[in-house]
Amino acid sequence: MASWDIQPQGVRGQLKVVGTHAEDLGDVLNTLLADMKEAAQAAGTAVPGSQAAVPQYGPVAPQKAPSWSSRTSTGPVAAALGEYVKDRKPHLKAMADRCQAAVLGAVKATNEYIEGDLEAAKNAQIAARDVRVEALRDFGGKKR
Repeated sequence: MASWDIQPQGVRGQLKVVGTHAEDLGDVLNTLLADMKEAAQAAGTAVPGSQAAVPQYGPVAPQKAPSWSSRTSTGPVAAALGEYVKDRKPHLKAMADRCQAAVLGAVKATNEYIEGDLEAAKNAQIAARDVRVEALRDFGGKKR
């Protein structure tokens, strides 16, 4: 295996920068979801004025609010926002998983490098690249 030249202090500094940006991303995503919920609640229904309060008779299909909305009935805008959030959720989770895997992989690889186990460091890097977060959490088996 080729020799490595890692400066652990430099890695630590970069991880602090990445951690700050990851926290900022989390804050932005939480704000986005809160704003989407507020927008859905403010959008109202497609029924004008007081007609929204008129009870419906006969067999009527129930309207279901998006899981992130506290309203019981929604209009087309709220439904569209709900579909948008539902469609984007896997992408948002993938972003969080990628950030976590990158940070954990860098930490594990650097720690193994410091201890002189270059093969373990290589395996930690591979696990981070493949976004195997669980493998990174349990990686190494050494209790410190």
